[in-house]
Amino acid sequence: MKTVLVTGGTSGIGDVTARVMKDKGYNVVVNNVFDDEATAKFKEETGIPAYIWDVTDHEACKKGVAQVIEEQNGIDILVNNAGIIRDAMLHKMDEDKWNSVINVNLNAAFNMCKAVIDHMREKKYGRIVNIGSVNGLQGQMGQTNYAATKAGIIGFSKSLAKETARKGITVNVVAPGYVNTAMMQAIPEDILEKIIASVPVGRLAEPEEIAEAVCYLAGDKTGAFITGATLNINGGLYLQ
Repeated sequence: MKTVLVTGGTSGIGDVTARVMKDKGYNVVVNNVFDDEATAKFKEETGIPAYIWDVTDHEACKKGVAQVIEEQNGIDILVNNAGIIRDAMLHKMDEDKWNSVINVNLNAAFNMCKAVIDHMREKKYGRIVNIGSVNGLQGQMGQTNYAATKAGIIGFSKSLAKETARKGITVNVVAPGYVNTAMMQAIPEDILEKIIASVPVGRLAEPEEIAEAVCYLAGDKTGAFITGATLNINGGLYLQ
């Protein structure tokens, strides 16, 4: 049974991905920065272990990954899902909004991949799936910080894919469009209607659709010959 570690795995896309992969027979663990009520509820509902550390802290990632490897007999699949938004037009964006998004969305992917890569190289097996975004491809007003991180994730993943291909490790990106999560549901109804109208298929993605894409790239029968790719799941919002 292969072990999967999902960062930011107690809410949104990460939560659903963890549940779907467990249902498919994976040994799933998640990471979260907060040991809070939501994390406790997630653990109770799913029975999935949650490890607490800050993915923006390089040393914490090393220690956390080492703990998971020891307690779960290795890590076969890493899903870098943790992410935040701090939207503002650039002329109104302060340094904290820039740095916090860069740290959580991009630096954390480096921290986590760096922490796990030697382990995967030694095993000559690994699957890394990084969660990107349609806005890393097409850009978005008010999201120079977020779009920069998600574009960076694509370049990062392509480069790491080339470095690790001969070691049995694949590295890919799932780039969702607008997904029906709590974050989207919090948007005012009139704005949400305009967002949905901009999507050619006329709806939001369901989190399960993103989770299934992660499973496809992580699967031995489906993803073994795919590396350095970006799988766009955006309902035709951006065509590449």
